[in-house]
Amino acid sequence: MRKTKPTLEPQQERSRESLRKLLKAAAEVLGQHGVDGTTIPRIAEHAGLTPGAVYRRFRDKDELLETAIMGILERQEERLKEGMTPAMAAKIPLDVFAEQIVGGMVVSYRANAALLRALRQFIQGRLDTPFLKKATKLEVRTYERLVDLILAGREDIRHPNPRVAVSLGLMMVISTLYELIVMPVSVKDWKGLLPKDDQALKRELTRAFLSYLEVETTPRASARAAKPRRASRRPT
Repeated sequence: MRKTKPTLEPQQERSRESLRKLLKAAAEVLGQHGVDGTTIPRIAEHAGLTPGAVYRRFRDKDELLETAIMGILERQEERLKEGMTPAMAAKIPLDVFAEQIVGGMVVSYRANAALLRALRQFIQGRLDTPFLKKATKLEVRTYERLVDLILAGREDIRHPNPRVAVSLGLMMVISTLYELIVMPVSVKDWKGLLPKDDQALKRELTRAFLSYLEVETTPRASARAAKPRRASRRPT
């Protein structure tokens, strides 16, 4: 009687665990050292492996980073899918939901600024490649899922094209976060013209997003605002 299966299963599990450690190490090294400072020896040391073990799995650094980045994007989609359904989102007032989304983005972008900066640099160097097409498709799918969550049961969006408004509004928020947090030139030079801290940034981005969607805020949101809202935010 063969005993191959019991022998292979632990080996396969160890192999999968080794791959997980390697991809995690690649992402962490990329965030700590940037694209140029990310090397196979450095990744291998971080993962507790030898460079030879890395090269047995991946042809070069680019192939390893492509795999690690696809894993990040896939987990991002999975977390969004598992964390919230349209039915759940529809029960949350839009101004509250928008505040949660924007606040989460501010915290995440601040915590992962270096990694996001390195990801952008790496992706910009992979133009016209199958990797970029695959990554873009995954990002668009995740983005569409977020748009659908915001739109779920939202009859209070008065913009004439709610789907386009939500999508463009999110892009405005993301672009601002990249400009101020991920790729800042010198925020000190703009002192006095920008929100003083991340809480103020979250508040102003949420306000701008909801205003663009032409959404009336709930009393709860008004109470959270730094100043009382005017009865009308647009001149008559």
